[in-house]
Amino acid sequence: MAPPLPQVVLLAKALAELQHVGVDSDVAARLGANIGALREGRGLTQQQMAKLAGVPRATWAHLESGSANPTLAVLHRAASALQVTIEELIRAPRPAVKHFPASTVPVRTRGSVSIRKLLPDPIPGMEIDRMELPAGARLVGIPHVAGTTEYLTCERGTLVLVAAGESWTLSPGDIVVFRGDQRHSYANPGDRAAVGYSVVVLARVV
Repeated sequence: MAPPLPQVVLLAKALAELQHVGVDSDVAARLGANIGALREGRGLTQQQMAKLAGVPRATWAHLESGSANPTLAVLHRAASALQVTIEELIRAPRPAVKHFPASTVPVRTRGSVSIRKLLPDPIPGMEIDRMELPAGARLVGIPHVAGTTEYLTCERGTLVLVAAGESWTLSPGDIVVFRGDQRHSYANPGDRAAVGYSVVVLARVV
């Protein structure tokens, strides 16, 4: 099966880079290092990855060596087998560990409610927030696009979710799943701060 047009364009650009520079180029080296790291991160051998990609083991070994001159088809098969984009195959390798001090994580406030992103990097199609509501606080949610699903869990204190004309009281550990494209609100009826986590899975816009 041929890759979709946008992927074809990206693959062609990467292929052109690899074919017009020497085997010692940064691009070829990044390709080899990234493919090797991605494979090892999945706990698979070169033989297993080659089988998943539908290429000879020797071809996969050449890719990881950084000296390969792959065809468009081989690059596409490697990216598909690793379930990554072509950009991830040729970009500069990410550090194995990156520390984000609390002071660097984005925090915003709506009224008296503090909302902090749980993860420093965005996840396509998903939003994950930590909400801290002082005693007696209420937060009106913003409806998302049709088909969105939201998961709300309580970590500390008591949270009351109002959605679809009904209310649900959450204690620590409780989870409520609801449509995120409707009017909803969160409230803390307790006498101490409450903490909850909201995971929003956005609907695909076709």
